[in-house]
Amino acid sequence: MSRAFTREDDNEAIADIGDLPISPHRNLVTEEGIMQMEKHVNRLRKEFAEAEKKQEREAMATATRNLRYWQTRRESAELSVPDPDEKVVRFGMTVRLEGEDGKHVTWKIVGEDEADPNAGKISHVSPMAQAMFGKGVGDTFTLNDREWEIVGLKV
Repeated sequence: MSRAFTREDDNEAIADIGDLPISPHRNLVTEEGIMQMEKHVNRLRKEFAEAEKKQEREAMATATRNLRYWQTRRESAELSVPDPDEKVVRFGMTVRLEGEDGKHVTWKIVGEDEADPNAGKISHVSPMAQAMFGKGVGDTFTLNDREWEIVGLKV
């Protein structure tokens, strides 16, 4: 039987899973984002150690790959905290919008790894955030044929 079909070769193939893609954008993060990155790194170190004890090559490879990603992101992180007196939309701020239909939505502008639209957090490189940057309360903008007005800002 060919060695290509042995379990050992399967483990070697699994162990070479490649790296996760790193964004080409500046790695701006909030204070919460820095803490999240550190939690990921600590958790992945524990996962790797546990997988190593059990000699689970696939789990070790996955933990190593993910650890490389989060360590790289942590090393390139640029903490950005908006000035408390800021009057226009900047990274790290929470923006309340009113749509042309009268409905309100609130977004906090965060780093790419922190973004979670279901939790009201959007990436600073998202089209919505890009359209809001530099605008203040009362300013309007159009995105995807829909008009929005900035009705509140919070640092």
